[in-house]
Amino acid sequence: MADLLLRAVGSLSTAATARMARDMPWFSGLSAEERSWVSLIVQSGLRGFSDWYRDGGPPVTELEVISQVFGEAPRTLTGTITLHQTVDLARLSIDVVEEHLDGIVPASDAMAVHTALSRYAREIAFATAEVYARAAEQRGAWDARLEALVVDSVMRSDSDQSLLSRASALGWSGRGGVVVVLGSAPVDRPEGGLFEGIRHHARHLDLEVLCAVQGERLVLVLGGVRDAEKVAQQVTEHFGAGPVVAGGPVPDLTRAHEAALDAVWGLQAAPAWVEAPRPVLADDLLPERVLCGDETARERLLAEVFHPVAESDTLLETLTNFFGAGGSIEGSARALFVHANTVRYRLRQVAELTGLSATDPREAFVLRVALVVGRTEP
Repeated sequence: MADLLLRAVGSLSTAATARMARDMPWFSGLSAEERSWVSLIVQSGLRGFSDWYRDGGPPVTELEVISQVFGEAPRTLTGTITLHQTVDLARLSIDVVEEHLDGIVPASDAMAVHTALSRYAREIAFATAEVYARAAEQRGAWDARLEALVVDSVMRSDSDQSLLSRASALGWSGRGGVVVVLGSAPVDRPEGGLFEGIRHHARHLDLEVLCAVQGERLVLVLGGVRDAEKVAQQVTEHFGAGPVVAGGPVPDLTRAHEAALDAVWGLQAAPAWVEAPRPVLADDLLPERVLCGDETARERLLAEVFHPVAESDTLLETLTNFFGAGGSIEGSARALFVHANTVRYRLRQVAELTGLSATDPREAFVLRVALVVGRTEP
């Protein structure tokens, strides 16, 4: 009986392939090489049935599915053909065999062969599901390692083209601004569950995300960002206790290392600002970052605060006297021999140039540090 089935493999395989081309649109969309591999898998499955029937119908293991059914077909085929499509393929093949079976085996044996075929199909379905589950598990482990590598490259300022190709392999499309958010990793959640929750939240927010835990630090690289502060607030719930700092946004992933560097310095400096919000932007920690030795923050304070004010000797003198008078407008006016309204007018000019108000305690601190940095500029 098994010999009859084996001799019919060629014609059954041809009939099954013709049915696939007719009834399965995805099959026609495969490359010629991939279609040939699928046809080979069908032939292997049919041969496997004849051998299985001859051996008395033992359970089919995952290893047998890989060696006997998938045979020499490349493992990448499991990434081309989905599990659902594979099940459809097996179902169609079984249907074709059943349609032709009565013309292959004697009538006296047809019922037994039909019953065996149904059992074999069930065994193949379970074993194939294991093949795909194992492949998905391996891809998940590979993706996790690749994601950690991409995040590590961002944190180490490796911004070559390989970074983009690796991120692309993880589904990163590179749309919108990029923000890097740092903070402590939660101590009560394993990485797998933590990352899955973050990805689900990011999809809900229409953001791209790459995540990694480095030591005790959780790193999120977020793409598609329009408002860095808003996004940082939305993802802060995933971090553990302590400061959460957002660096950026920067235009794309190739410059994400800039945002990461800002966030690293910001996370180091954040404890110095006791009243800092959570999360806090790295840009709002420039004076603390300067005190920690951050050269980038120093250059920005010079460019964005000190130099615009220092272009006017009058404004620089007024701001210096205002702080020297303990923040008193009247005291500054007396020291400068001008009306108090003149001091107010000049401070408004400073605010227009820098975006900082000398009468606000926090912004006054930023201005004062900028004056110190400017006066010690080489």
